[in-house]
Formats: sequence, structure tokens, C-alpha cells
Amino acid sequence: MKNKNILFMCVANSARSQMAEGIAKKLYPNCIIQSAGSVPKEVNPNAILVMGEIDIDISKHYSKDFESLDNKFRDELNTVFTLCKEEVCPVLNSKAQILSIPFDDPASDRFSSNQLDKFREVRDSIFDKLKELKNLFEN
Repeated sequence: MKNKNILFMCVANSARSQMAEGIAKKLYPNCIIQSAGSVPKEVNPNAILVMGEIDIDISKHYSKDFESLDNKFRDELNTVFTLCKEEVCPVLNSKAQILSIPFDDPASDRFSSNQLDKFREVRDSIFDKLKELKNLFEN
């Protein structure tokens, strides 16, 4: 059976999509998982920290846009998850199934007083949602 290519997207590719990529690689070992953003920024250190708390290392991840992904991956893309909630998510010209699973951006200034807690909350919510969707990607 052909591998399923899954892409997680948000605006900065610095927190939500990076955490989702790390979690999905653990939950969906038979899939090819990547992440991207429309305006990539550096991976947020808090995302790296809270993922390390659940033994998922994303310290080598880097932010990228859709165009910089491998052509073969893009051409064979099956599913795109957009993770944006309050901002406008990237729009792709792709035949892939696009699913919206919105989450707050934990790096937002709105959460500056309890930022690490917000990163943990979003990480756990993403983990729960991807576990719930696991049956879509097991075959």
C-alpha cells in the first residue's frame, strides 16, 4: 500500500503545525508527515519545550512554506490539516483533502501571561484530536 502524505499548516509554522507534525509522526508511523506555513517564522522554543515534556523531540524541525516542500511529497499529498483559528489559514492549490481542525495560537500575545500553560493546552488538544482521527490513517 502507498504511504499517505499528510501536511499540517498554520500561518507561521512555528508552534501548532510543528507540534502536530511531531505528534502525528508518533501516532501515524506509516505516513509521511510534514508541516508548513504561509509566513514561516522560527520554531517557537516553547513548542520545543512542551513537546519534550511528552518525549517528542522537535528541536531539529525548522519552519518552511509549502513551496519549499519536496515536489514528490506535494504531488502525492493526500490530506492537509489547517490548524488556524483566529487568523486566515493558507490556501493551497492541491487535490488533497483539506480538513480544518482549529486551535488557538499559543504564541499569540493574548496568552503572554500564561504562555507555557497555553502551549501545553494546545499540545494536548492536538494530541487528543489526532488520536481521535487515527483510524483515517491506519489503512
